[in-house]
Amino acid sequence: MNSEDREENLETLQEYIDWCFDVIVMKKNQNACSPVKSETPSSKRSRPADSPEITSPTGKSFTDILDSIDKRLSSFDARLSLVEILHREFKSLRESLEFSQQQVETLAAENASLRDSVKSLTENVTHLNEENKKIKETVIDLQARSMRDNLVFSGIPESAEEDAEATVKSFIKTYLKLPEDTVENICFERVHRLGAKKPGAPRPRPIVAKFGYFKQKEQVKSRGRELKGTDFSVNDQFPKEILERRKVLFPIRRSLIQKGSRTVIAVDRLYVDGRLYRDLSTTP
Repeated sequence: MNSEDREENLETLQEYIDWCFDVIVMKKNQNACSPVKSETPSSKRSRPADSPEITSPTGKSFTDILDSIDKRLSSFDARLSLVEILHREFKSLRESLEFSQQQVETLAAENASLRDSVKSLTENVTHLNEENKKIKETVIDLQARSMRDNLVFSGIPESAEEDAEATVKSFIKTYLKLPEDTVENICFERVHRLGAKKPGAPRPRPIVAKFGYFKQKEQVKSRGRELKGTDFSVNDQFPKEILERRKVLFPIRRSLIQKGSRTVIAVDRLYVDGRLYRDLSTTP
């Protein structure tokens, strides 16, 4: 209903009310001036059935006007009901949105807490990895120190019932060319073959000898140059990790020697012209 129709209905209703008031007042005045006539039921029934309806000053039937108003009010009620339904739906959606927003905030808080936990765990794992690396290096260093007095003799043929210590002494005297009395004075703590015996193996198992005195071990090692051009070798014993590092350093050492540099490998470190060689791409 637009504003013009509403104003028109209100004006029509007001005119009707004013007219009714005038009629009632005029009728009251007439009754006061004329004798009262009692109206019997028969007289009421004698009224013509087709008596004219009361009309408004505008000429419209008040019944039509009231019907029109009722229809428009019914339409307005229907629209109001629709608005109420939409309002309830909107309220429900708002409550659902608020609940979802609360869930999002809760999840965001939990996510932030989990992120902090993951960050803390990552830092702890990094710290543990660093500590583990330090411990591993410490263990490797201790292993290397425990092998400090050891030499590994490679290429010495095996026999069924051999005395490893006697075999090593014979090898030192024959191939390293140390005097017999010097060899007899060498003191070993332990001499044995490395690993289990494998029938049909192409090469004999190496012999590891632990010297009782470091100076005697260095004396024997210094004679390793006598083995040049043979299938024998004498080397320090190192843990597996250090051996892997030395394998990386040997080619670098050879290339630097070809360039005229003075190089030496000490355990798992390469020194070039007296300085420690560092290359993160090839060396630890």
